[in-house]
Amino acid sequence: MGKIGITTTIPVEAVYAAGHEPVDLNNAFITSQNHRKLIENAEAAGLPSSTCAWIKGIYAAARESGIDAVIGVLGGDCSNTRALVEIWNFEGLRTIPFAYPYERDAARLEIEIELLCRRLGTTLSEAERLKILLDGKRRLAAEIDRLTWEENLVTGLENHLYLVSASDFNSDPDGYELMAQNFIEKTSRRQPLTEEVRLGFIGVPTIFEGLYEFLEEKGARVVFNETQRQFSLPYFDSSLVEAYLKFTYPYDVLGRVEDIKSEIARRGITGIIHYVQSFCFRQMEDVILRKTLGVPVLTLEGDRPSPIDGRTRTRLESFIEMLKPLM
Repeated sequence: MGKIGITTTIPVEAVYAAGHEPVDLNNAFITSQNHRKLIENAEAAGLPSSTCAWIKGIYAAARESGIDAVIGVLGGDCSNTRALVEIWNFEGLRTIPFAYPYERDAARLEIEIELLCRRLGTTLSEAERLKILLDGKRRLAAEIDRLTWEENLVTGLENHLYLVSASDFNSDPDGYELMAQNFIEKTSRRQPLTEEVRLGFIGVPTIFEGLYEFLEEKGARVVFNETQRQFSLPYFDSSLVEAYLKFTYPYDVLGRVEDIKSEIARRGITGIIHYVQSFCFRQMEDVILRKTLGVPVLTLEGDRPSPIDGRTRTRLESFIEMLKPLM
């Protein structure tokens, strides 16, 4: 195989243990110079306009990234992935299924990871060995996260980029490690950032462009990126199975609530931005999140990659102004 696309965060240790190169198709899509064109290409290929833009983006990214196979996550992620895998199979691209169990069941998750290892050409014990190596890189991501909220040296966008990249380490773990080390060294020379409002950002990574920068222009800073932090798998003293059992993203929303509330308290967060993607089932989780987090929540919906529009800017400005007296 060689280059293996992934549709969301998976036990990437299995891919590296088998000697392959993982490519997070979400990152390949959104960082492309032509990400809008990728969506147009997916629609031209027949994907409905009402399909989530992330699904269309990763479909097109898979076609244009020269990958040899795709690991499609059929449980614990987007419900559209099953149909996407069927399209790839029809088009002749090899797919490898993986599923997080609906319930947090260690035995069932271990079976799934063992099957993934076998399909890739490795073993669970080899993947465990790779976790020890990759956790060294993940500790650097965790340090960047700490520098964001505790030392106030890192912007919300920088935090987002380093954490989300840990899903596949940019297909180059050693290169990611060097980049992160250099960034940490550079931030040590900065003056601490100051902001009037400390925000948390929850939900899938936003498809909006310029959101973090706009918030900082208005006196707010994101000090917690929920899903991106989970993608960086900050569970270093756990076995492979235990770590992906603690990983909140693929499981029920109440597990996410517990994690988010803990980080709100630890990071001194006064308000939450909940980003939801158009046509995504996770929009419905907003009902629970708004009632359980204990701080004001602003829900933003996005569709395609684009700068934030005037209405969204106004809503963000009003939300920040409302939170300022709470600091």
